[in-house]
Amino acid sequence: MKIIVGLGNPTDKYAGTRHNVGFSVIDELAEKYNIGMDGKKHKAIYGTGIIGGEKIILVMPQTYMNLSGESVREFYDYFKLAVSDIIVVYDDIDLEVGQLRIREKGSAGGHNGMKNIITHLGSDAFPRIRVGVGKKPNNYDLADWVLSRFSKEELLDIREGCTNAVKAITLMLEEDTMAAMNAYNVKRK
Repeated sequence: MKIIVGLGNPTDKYAGTRHNVGFSVIDELAEKYNIGMDGKKHKAIYGTGIIGGEKIILVMPQTYMNLSGESVREFYDYFKLAVSDIIVVYDDIDLEVGQLRIREKGSAGGHNGMKNIITHLGSDAFPRIRVGVGKKPNNYDLADWVLSRFSKEELLDIREGCTNAVKAITLMLEEDTMAAMNAYNVKRK
């Protein structure tokens, strides 16, 4: 069993913002694999299903981004999984819009949601997919930037990035993280 966590902020106010790209990937996974996201526990909305022959739980923490680790830890404890059985999808301001960066483990890289997850799990040894949301313009506050919506020009790229994240997750489940890294950790043309 694997837990796939998409990071974001709850409520419609934040839907479609750069910070909620993890939720967008979970929504697309749920739609593609016909997984109902109707469960509510462990401070999250979740759904269960099968992807690539693997039983999975799709999770969208409802704690707000900076406390995401609370929900992730509750799922981890309840299902008694290895830390490496958790895959986290989240936004990255250091990547071009829609570009992916997949890793088997690593630091939070300044992302507060990831910092909180690493703190709650006591480990950074879990796979993650960072989805580029574009660099912050000089005249923007970081919080304002990640809570802003994509421009019309960026929408095609972010939709492609989310679709590629879904494909990468499928590949991670059917093969392994390295296969997804080899396929999707490439500079976009």
